[in-house]
Amino acid sequence: MARPKKHGLETDGPSRPISFRVSEREYADYAARCAAAGLSISDFFRRVVLTNKTQIVANLEQSSRPDLLRLLFLVNKSSNNINQLARRVNEDHLAGKLEEATYHQILVQLERIAAELKEAVAHAN
Repeated sequence: MARPKKHGLETDGPSRPISFRVSEREYADYAARCAAAGLSISDFFRRVVLTNKTQIVANLEQSSRPDLLRLLFLVNKSSNNINQLARRVNEDHLAGKLEEATYHQILVQLERIAAELKEAVAHAN
């Protein structure tokens, strides 16, 4: 016979199960880490996850975000072009082919374009 449920009582201890499946190899690795830490499998999971000692990195499949990949490709190409323009402007400035004011105006515009490209990538994520 099942134990009667306690309605309306809050407990401080664990009461909700969480489960997930892993391969035999993953389980062996997980169990070894738990043993090395001197913790049960449940305690290890609680400490790692609930104390936020993990860093989750999004793993976007390339096929799932073709628009983002295209944006990154175009930003990379544009960045290369901006670098080439900046180098040429710097060479012309050092050779005396550009006035100081024109040189600074061009650099300001190139920096503005680069900042807008970075912002576009930041907002795409």
